[in-house]
Amino acid sequence: MGEAKFVDGSIMRHIWVMSSTAAVGISALFVVDLLDMFFLSLLGEEELAAAVGYAGTISFFTTSIGIGLSIALAAVVSRAIGQKNFAAARRLLLNAALVTLMTSILVSALVTWQIPQLLDLVGASGRTKALASEYLYILVPSLPFICLAMALGAALRAVGDARLSMMSTLAGGAVNAVLDPVFIFLFAMGIEGAALASVLARVTVLLVAARGVVSKHRLLGQFTWSDLRKDLPSILAIAVPAMLTNIATPVGNGFVTRAVAEYGDAYVAGWAVVGRVIPVAFGMIFALSGAIGPIVGQNFGAGAFDRVRETLVRAIQFCTVYVLAVCLILLLCRQPLINAFDLSGQSADIAGFFLTYIAVFFIFNGILFVANASFNNLGQAKYSTMFNVGKATLGTVPFVYLGGQWGGVHGVLLGQALGTVVFGLAGVWVAFRLIGRVQRLHQPQPGDFDDLTPASSSALSSSCVQMQLGEQDELKSTGQKR
Repeated sequence: MGEAKFVDGSIMRHIWVMSSTAAVGISALFVVDLLDMFFLSLLGEEELAAAVGYAGTISFFTTSIGIGLSIALAAVVSRAIGQKNFAAARRLLLNAALVTLMTSILVSALVTWQIPQLLDLVGASGRTKALASEYLYILVPSLPFICLAMALGAALRAVGDARLSMMSTLAGGAVNAVLDPVFIFLFAMGIEGAALASVLARVTVLLVAARGVVSKHRLLGQFTWSDLRKDLPSILAIAVPAMLTNIATPVGNGFVTRAVAEYGDAYVAGWAVVGRVIPVAFGMIFALSGAIGPIVGQNFGAGAFDRVRETLVRAIQFCTVYVLAVCLILLLCRQPLINAFDLSGQSADIAGFFLTYIAVFFIFNGILFVANASFNNLGQAKYSTMFNVGKATLGTVPFVYLGGQWGGVHGVLLGQALGTVVFGLAGVWVAFRLIGRVQRLHQPQPGDFDDLTPASSSALSSSCVQMQLGEQDELKSTGQKR
């Protein structure tokens, strides 16, 4: 295992390298999802596109749990690396990976059991629901593969090997792209073929990432029950809020999908295409959150709070410029995209409206991603939970409802976008304030406490102790003193 890579050098360069390599890998898998939609659209059934839209909402919910678990792994490992405690990093990686595996197995079983009920919740019915069920009964049991793969990919990024993390997802994307047409057309498996190709792609990502973790970097420590018991509180302190944070987004999207479904399956089909275009177009922004996590974590571990603050500023600048550039491309390519997926009527209408007017609001999604990454890696994952749950409820339900009442299906999309603006701006404001508070806790400045009486000084000391106990305890498990 190498030295901490992010405590020196250009912050913007670190952000660019980590985000671009992660985005290539992420986009590879999302491009394949887009190809799934394209190949299925060639079969000429509108119900297939709508079914993938409904199934995608459930699938997004399950994989979001894996994303939350991978965030926890990256946070505890990168902070240990920032402190140059590599033995602790290896031990934490192993125990966090075990928590990921056990949690994903449980979630996979529960979701598989409840697939029909979950599809009812998002508004699927009739043949569309039957097709979505066929897809999910194949895909959801493979959740442990992709969750563990994401966790190991996060471990590779935590040690600065974003390239190998990217290669693992590229390999999965290549497998899916090759097998999709084979299963869908050659074997005439239709939507079940698309699901099976995705399962095999997930297995591929896991195998490549595991080889990098075990063979190249030798990151795994030796398992003991005592180490697991000792590390579990610090892992869960980030993992539980991070999972709640990440599942809030698909829950909010599920509400939006149900609202769109009120206007008919044709709109859902168009919305499903939009749902596949968004991750491809904004893959860099989806990657940004995971990319800056190790940068924040290592610099926090090293006590370099000026660099932590600069990471937020540069990430927001990066996000804004990137989204504006991509939105211009989407606007120019709007009609070719609609034509490529054979959208017409209502399905073309909703896709065109999003690409023209709504996509630019993704800037505020990106800003919230950046804020959440800061919360998770500064030991305050509860804030990311609060903001994502808030965005998925207060920032979605009333905005979408009132938008639908005011502007129909277009108002639904606009309402969701406006809710994101509110929570994105609030999140980044709190993130900057948190950095200052954590810095004062760890690096008190001369004169800060000169005016305190003995009683107030004692109260402050007690408060600091409570804050420290409330933060992530992985530092305690390494025997390090703050």
